[in-house]
Amino acid sequence: MAGVGLATCLCIHAEENALLEAGRERIREGSILYCDTIKITQVDYVAGNVRSLVNAIEKVGYTVEWIRTPTDIEKAQSLILPGVGHFGHCLSQFDQGGYLDPIRKHIKAGKPFLGICVGLQALFEGSEEDPAIPGLSVIPGKLCRFDDRYKSVPHIGWNSAQLVRTDQVQDQSFYGLQDCSKYYYVHSFAVPYRYGSLEEAGWTVATARYGNEDFVGAIGRENVLATQFHPEKSGAAGLRLLKAFLQGHRWSSPLPIMAHGPGQGLTRRVIACLDVRTNERGDLVVTKGDQYDVRERAGTETAGLVRNLGKPVDMAHRYYEQGADEITFLNITSFRNCPLVDLPMLEILRRTAETVFVPLTIGGGIRDTVDADGSKVSALDVATMYFKSGADKVSIGSDAVAASLEYYQRGKRLSGRTAIESISAAYGMQAVVVSVDPRRIYVHSSEDTVHRTIQTSYPGPGGQAHCWYQCTTKGGREAEDLDVQQLVEAVEAMGAGEILLNCIDKDGSNSGFDLELIQAVKSCIKIPVIASSGAGIPNHFVEVFKRTKADAALGAGMFHRGEFTVSEVKQYMAKEGLEVRQVEDAVGAAMDT
Repeated sequence: MAGVGLATCLCIHAEENALLEAGRERIREGSILYCDTIKITQVDYVAGNVRSLVNAIEKVGYTVEWIRTPTDIEKAQSLILPGVGHFGHCLSQFDQGGYLDPIRKHIKAGKPFLGICVGLQALFEGSEEDPAIPGLSVIPGKLCRFDDRYKSVPHIGWNSAQLVRTDQVQDQSFYGLQDCSKYYYVHSFAVPYRYGSLEEAGWTVATARYGNEDFVGAIGRENVLATQFHPEKSGAAGLRLLKAFLQGHRWSSPLPIMAHGPGQGLTRRVIACLDVRTNERGDLVVTKGDQYDVRERAGTETAGLVRNLGKPVDMAHRYYEQGADEITFLNITSFRNCPLVDLPMLEILRRTAETVFVPLTIGGGIRDTVDADGSKVSALDVATMYFKSGADKVSIGSDAVAASLEYYQRGKRLSGRTAIESISAAYGMQAVVVSVDPRRIYVHSSEDTVHRTIQTSYPGPGGQAHCWYQCTTKGGREAEDLDVQQLVEAVEAMGAGEILLNCIDKDGSNSGFDLELIQAVKSCIKIPVIASSGAGIPNHFVEVFKRTKADAALGAGMFHRGEFTVSEVKQYMAKEGLEVRQVEDAVGAAMDT
């Protein structure tokens, strides 16, 4: 790059057998991709979606080289340490791999260092998550778990990173951070912020607030920068920070953007969902159902054909540019005779992750399976393929219902063998979403069923004043003797980090979310809940956030059909007093000083 010196960046990540794409080539185990400016190496601990960090680095004008041993740290000019998951597991793997001392020496030598998420946490003295495992102790302080008595944990979504102003820190931007920007966080443990304690040790601090808890969102001193949020998943705001770090620009003038932007605190997430399946010609298309029926109705020229609303990658990029806070792909096609490594959804993720820098969730087929060659493949291995291709979360549906039924049959004891448990243990609970497909079953009285009921404001066809929500599988085609509260409590115990709460009765209705269902689910679990099914106008999003405790809301058909854009929904929400993330497009403007 013109005007930029040779910068060697060593990015330590998880997968020993990582499959990363460069150009259109797949990098296999033992391979090294040579380039001009950045080196990235790998160590055997699970860090999740590293592909997105590579894509983000390339987006701001740098390239990546993979190297393999701790001794390579000595060659690095800049060091990037990303990661998600368990503090103790990650630090233990660093230690066993021989990386801790070289990292300490790199930092002590004054070379640039960037820690992301667990990479930030590793710099502190320790964490409540695993008190027996010490951190690097570069920064004083320990991590504590968020208080979940009055809010969902983990903390998932877009929050601030507002610079703490001191006599030494006035009106400049620190590594491109903007007080009015929002950044993507996903974590259960954080460093509590106490004014002055870190500043007295020479650290510059940017904070965020979740509920009534202030915590460290970003921190830096001299050659060290660390963020609790994920810059590679924070849109233009995150790309701006990465570019500033790689160029060595610690301080700059603030960007003239969003002069009246949002305040501090977690925003209301708006998620765009794309149901993807093959049509009659074998093309992967985005479709949308009416109570899960995705075929065109009788009386039209295309009656009986799969409803085709567009191409998945193009539509995902469009929603990203409109300001979608996350993108969810739900694969509703079974590729029974296709080898797993060649699944079309893997390529969709790879291509989407190249230009979409917000979290990506993939659902469908995350289960123990048998490959086309007859070999057995675990749900964890399937999830790993998706993470390596660009997914940040995987969504589990029907298999979660089966696992929950078995959980209750065992007397509420965990087996340790379910997809939810294995993926959560490897990648962290924030990586596992459980997608629930309930439908209303009306009864005249709560005594008419053993399941938990609600008194509804919308009586049934026979005037029934009560209902319970029955869980279904296989796209709503099969019903189980399990209510939605039982399901979400079971999967929370297994380690799920989020619930995607659909509603068969509301799907495709454009009549608004089932607020009674959402409140019933929120009342019995601590993890975040995404409201889904029924959104047809912007006010439905306002309604769900003002009248329930939903953590996020999902839209599909109203976006696909072009009736409303994501940005129009968020503008309406902002006018109604809800905190939303605004779209930014200025990545490099702050880098000029």
